[in-house]
Amino acid sequence: MTRLVRATDVIGMPVVTLDGDDIADIKDVVFDGDTGRVRGFTLNGRGLLAGPLDQGLPAGAVSSVGRDAVMTAGPTTTVSLRDMAARAGNGDVLGNHVLTEGGTDLGAVADVILQVAPGGVVDVVGYDIVAGPALYGDGRRVLLPLPHTIAASGEVVIVPTESVELVRPNLAEFGDAVATLRHETGDGTDAVQ
Repeated sequence: MTRLVRATDVIGMPVVTLDGDDIADIKDVVFDGDTGRVRGFTLNGRGLLAGPLDQGLPAGAVSSVGRDAVMTAGPTTTVSLRDMAARAGNGDVLGNHVLTEGGTDLGAVADVILQVAPGGVVDVVGYDIVAGPALYGDGRRVLLPLPHTIAASGEVVIVPTESVELVRPNLAEFGDAVATLRHETGDGTDAVQ
């Protein structure tokens, strides 16, 4: 079974090894701007005076993401931030405008919705956006599902026009919308909860 979570909810979670060692906290989520997938996580040290670490946790090293912690096999699963950043490209989408392929401005990205699958697979499945006039015009927050492949430029995210019909107000209704969009666009995915 998969689970949906906002990226901001993962930030601050402890990183714990399968042996129970508490090794770090999640500082931020690193996205691949070209593919829309999660590359990994930057880390903060644990403790009162600890700061940012020069090591990151690649997405492939994540065993699971629970409600209270991110699990990994051990402390040796981290990589240098330089290596992780070089492979990620420009993945900062917060604040970007979301446009349909036809040029309609849907609003701005406020958060990223992640799908966490068994085995720790983490995928970007949608955006939490502040809706613009083309959707509701009142600035409410809505969830927009994404296919596996999107275009992001650093200022604008381009989404399929058909994804607008699947905008949902909450995570409870969002999983089916993601599955429907990915089925319609041929990207295929399992249902999410």
